[in-house]
Amino acid sequence: MFASQGLDVPRLFATAGIDMALLQQPEARFDAEDISRLWRLAVAWSGQPALGMDRELATRHVNYDMVAYVMLASPTLRCGLQSFARYLAVISDAATFELEPQGTGQCWLVLGHIGNTQPIPRQRQEYGLLALAMLCRWITRREVQALAAEFIFPEPVSAEPYRRAFGCPVRFDRPATRLLLDNADLETRLPSSDPVLLDMHRRVIEARLVHLGNARVGHRASEAIIRCLHLGEPRREDIANGLAMADRTLQRRLHEEGTSFQQLLDNARRDLARKYLAEPRYALAQVADLLGFADQSNFFRANKRWFGVSPGQYRARLLGAEAVSESG
Repeated sequence: MFASQGLDVPRLFATAGIDMALLQQPEARFDAEDISRLWRLAVAWSGQPALGMDRELATRHVNYDMVAYVMLASPTLRCGLQSFARYLAVISDAATFELEPQGTGQCWLVLGHIGNTQPIPRQRQEYGLLALAMLCRWITRREVQALAAEFIFPEPVSAEPYRRAFGCPVRFDRPATRLLLDNADLETRLPSSDPVLLDMHRRVIEARLVHLGNARVGHRASEAIIRCLHLGEPRREDIANGLAMADRTLQRRLHEEGTSFQQLLDNARRDLARKYLAEPRYALAQVADLLGFADQSNFFRANKRWFGVSPGQYRARLLGAEAVSESG
């Protein structure tokens, strides 16, 4: 996609400190911070603040790997997107995706990132949301018109590229980067639906997850914790229920993997704290709420344990490092 916009890709990778040879290795994984650095450079060098906001680019230059085959064989668009959420780790360990029902007739497709210590370039996440919209159109073989597109980022100088790309109202400074679809669209029957192929593709992708190490119960439990932290501290039995297993089974499986529910909860909070504290738009009290802390003082103590400083000091450190990086 960067090359199609006239960028010198080898130079781009070299400047970002990424080995281009890894692109030829199917099993290679790229660090999330490296990809963000690549996006920042691409935006700066191209002079395009809305880089990637083009339907053709988001259709042509995105590869969903084996996840797309599972989606294509699913009975409905909703089922396909549920598989997308379940198997997203095949594509990225840093991206998150979930379906959030809105009232009785609509649903948000919510895209996010975790594990980053620096703010995600807006263009990277915006391009991901547009690619998701194009994926819906591709697997249904028809136009799936979003009702709204929302972004966590401030409104740009010109929102026209966004309106043109998504074809619906676009809003900024919102709680999440997300796309609103009508339930009627989500229940669209897929023309390529095939239960035999679906079962086969699922078995292949489950094996791939095992190979990647993401089929571990601990990983699945961590994802479940992250999805519901903003609602308050999750209970272990609720997470177990969401994973379709008994509470005692979850405890035993986590013990076998050398961890515990409390450790997963603490790790999830720490990783998300890095993300939220790197975003000045979140007040410290809001960060505490998003991490599921009932008491802000508990958040302050946890932050001291994680990073050795208070939340405010850690935020100043993160933003200071970012400013130095950008000036360089």
